[in-house]
Amino acid sequence: MSKQDITGLEGSLRYYFRNKGLLSEAITHTSFHHENPGEAPLYNERLEFLGDSVLGLVVVEFLFKSDKNYSEATMSKIKSYLVKEAVLSDIAADISLGKYLRLGKGEQETGGRGKKSILADAMEAVFGAIYFDGGYESARDVILRLLTDKIDAATSSEQFFDFKTDLQEESQVKFGVLPQYKMVKQEGEEHKKMFTIDVFIKGDKFGRGMGRSKKEAETIAAKEALVKIKASV
Repeated sequence: MSKQDITGLEGSLRYYFRNKGLLSEAITHTSFHHENPGEAPLYNERLEFLGDSVLGLVVVEFLFKSDKNYSEATMSKIKSYLVKEAVLSDIAADISLGKYLRLGKGEQETGGRGKKSILADAMEAVFGAIYFDGGYESARDVILRLLTDKIDAATSSEQFFDFKTDLQEESQVKFGVLPQYKMVKQEGEEHKKMFTIDVFIKGDKFGRGMGRSKKEAETIAAKEALVKIKASV
């Protein structure tokens, strides 16, 4: 990894390291370390662990200061959603982090630069490196710059609620069974399909959902079912 390459990543982050070695460590996967121990004596797992904690604090602090006065339970749900692999790998893709990663040959050959788990871990490691290099405020600035749109989207659309899990728990407590999802229909062209799914509890229909994927339709159906169950209490 040349100095010029690292500068390109710093430009995407809009943060320039005093200790370039920290950024190099953050983008070094364990597979590269094992193949090149002399060149890369350190790899990113420790920084990833640190970055995970820093990220969680930044998100909770942001939500705590919000004028929406989120409850502890809601903040916990939003935080869990925002720090998951899918969201972090999307952020990593936005800044083309994958092309900067130092990977072993085997990992490169199996598409490691595009693996969500590797991208998410490296993104957390980068956050940890920024915190260690420039302190909390620097890390917070970078994290919020990269994450604010995700936070806004999640809170406005309620993406952070896991309605299917909530319904499963509610159904087991109140009815002693798990909910059952049934495909009603799918329509539209292959790349524009719409799915309609009903959810049943003990044979009774409790909700219907329509979405561009089965998961989205099931989530909407579960949300409707939860509203119905709570209204009957």
